[in-house]
Amino acid sequence: MSKLLAPVLGGLMLFCGAARLPAQELNWAEKMFDKLNHDFGVVARGADTRYRFTVTNKYVETIHIKEIRKTCGCTDAKLGENVVQNGNSLRSRETTTIEVAMDTRKFTHEKNSSIIVVFDQPVYMEVTVPIKAYIRTDVVVTPGSVEFGSVPKGQSAERKISVAYAGRDNWTIKEVVSKNPNIEVKLAEKGRSAGRVDYELTVSLKPDVAVGELRDQIQLVTDDASNPYVPVMVEGRVETEYTVNPDVLAFGTLAPGEKKTVNVVVRGRKPFTIDKIESDKTVGMFQVRLPPEAKMVHVLPITVTAPADATSLDDVFSITIGGNAEAVTFKATGKVTGPATTQVKTPVPTPQ
Repeated sequence: MSKLLAPVLGGLMLFCGAARLPAQELNWAEKMFDKLNHDFGVVARGADTRYRFTVTNKYVETIHIKEIRKTCGCTDAKLGENVVQNGNSLRSRETTTIEVAMDTRKFTHEKNSSIIVVFDQPVYMEVTVPIKAYIRTDVVVTPGSVEFGSVPKGQSAERKISVAYAGRDNWTIKEVVSKNPNIEVKLAEKGRSAGRVDYELTVSLKPDVAVGELRDQIQLVTDDASNPYVPVMVEGRVETEYTVNPDVLAFGTLAPGEKKTVNVVVRGRKPFTIDKIESDKTVGMFQVRLPPEAKMVHVLPITVTAPADATSLDDVFSITIGGNAEAVTFKATGKVTGPATTQVKTPVPTPQ
């Protein structure tokens, strides 16, 4: 009897030991997410449904994302480009995004899915993020969103989308609501017969929109008693003549003497040359090769060499473009730790 009880008691002791682990050791990866679920709500057939989760490495150690799995073919997920370029690694203090999308063209009605973000460094952990939507079949939007693309600063833009309804003859879009004062919408009924109703939306972007990425929604308010709202995404990017990507260069946490190179892409609307690049505070820490020829796109490898002492690498860089009086700027962020010391390896990342 004692021989039979020994494995059972041993198993109970292991189970109890796991249960006693501090909560912060069990959910350290979840703490990096700004949100752990998303509901797209009721959406039209064919509508573009995308949402970005923000993930921030709050720990000293570098975090590595092994993969993102999906539990349903109706869902897709994409890591932020800054992490992809760094081999799926997220250094200390760095932030990225995970964009999820629901396929509303192949799938209909209620869809429940999840993405599973798998971390394998510094220790293995999985984070499951539920995603859901209800895709109605009686309303179809074409194209799936209002996509302005790249819009020069100071210029207006206009796009049209179609809204088709199949059901009752008297179905009506009562109004279109935009909370963004720079987005204007005109609604025009195009046809109504045999239970089909067609509308056209003309969406305009005002010329005084601020430079940067535009991600917003307009709401179609219908006379449906149960689901009166139909969301439509509005996206675009307002750009100056010259743009820098990324606009915040993240070097993360570096050890004294460590070197790291990150590419900066500078784009123009016509070929241009770069005369010089200057930083405000960290003079001598950064090196860059300037291309001699005029091009519409320049890829600049910027290398930082961490000094011997702990310091911040937060700085502002100015790019002087030939023939352009106004400099183009971007930011750099990062920090240098103190002199290397022997550390005891811990089972979870170390909070900042």
